[in-house]
Amino acid sequence: MLSENQTTGPSIHEVADILTDVASTLMSSGAHTMRITQNVSRMANKLGYQMDLSIFQLSIMMTITNIEDPTQRLTLIKKTKPLLLNFTIVSELSSLSWDLFDEKISFEQAKENLQTVISKERLSKTLVLILVSCANAAFCGLFHGDIYAIGLVFLATMIGYLIRQKLIDRNINHLIAFSASAFIASLMAGMTYVLNLGTTPDIALASSVLFLIPGVPLINSILDIIQGHVLTGIARLVNASSLIVCIAIGLFASMLTLGLEKL
Repeated sequence: MLSENQTTGPSIHEVADILTDVASTLMSSGAHTMRITQNVSRMANKLGYQMDLSIFQLSIMMTITNIEDPTQRLTLIKKTKPLLLNFTIVSELSSLSWDLFDEKISFEQAKENLQTVISKERLSKTLVLILVSCANAAFCGLFHGDIYAIGLVFLATMIGYLIRQKLIDRNINHLIAFSASAFIASLMAGMTYVLNLGTTPDIALASSVLFLIPGVPLINSILDIIQGHVLTGIARLVNASSLIVCIAIGLFASMLTLGLEKL
């Protein structure tokens, strides 16, 4: 005889689809592995399934088993999207898992809410460009850069970030995009040396590439390793380290171009 969950609840395929969607969206939005596992496990247990989840840099493998009928089992593998940090999505999906767990919403409502969260428009790219430029210029000011350094860092960040956006939108390898962005941004900031602008050209050059530092992947990699998800943590650490190397290459190339390699 079929259990109540099997006759009236969602099918195992429907449950697997929504769980893999939640997991992959959390991964691409910047959540660390333990948070992904906790949120998805919470939803699976409430729906009557036990979940085994393996998270990798480019894909997610999930096996769910019906708690009342262990012979009912399904394994899915889903590719993850490129990293697009969005902690609003992470927060909303965490709330979604609790709403389902506390029976504030039904399974169908959870599916609708998930699609609403996924389809929500991101901040305007123009607004993000301006905010990132202001933030990086503020970093320059915190490091006691003068007005010339702050102004050039603002312009360098704006152009460098715009180049990175365009290259990634054209599906150019992200390592090349980071290298090119770091090269252009530091080349512009290096004009403080060439044109003898201000008294802090070194601060302008050093702070011009700070907007590219992959802080969230680095933090997530350490959290994953500490929490026992060593494979995923190392993968994230290698990816973040590769980006840092690309930033260094772009910075060094601009210094060679400007004849500043002896600084």
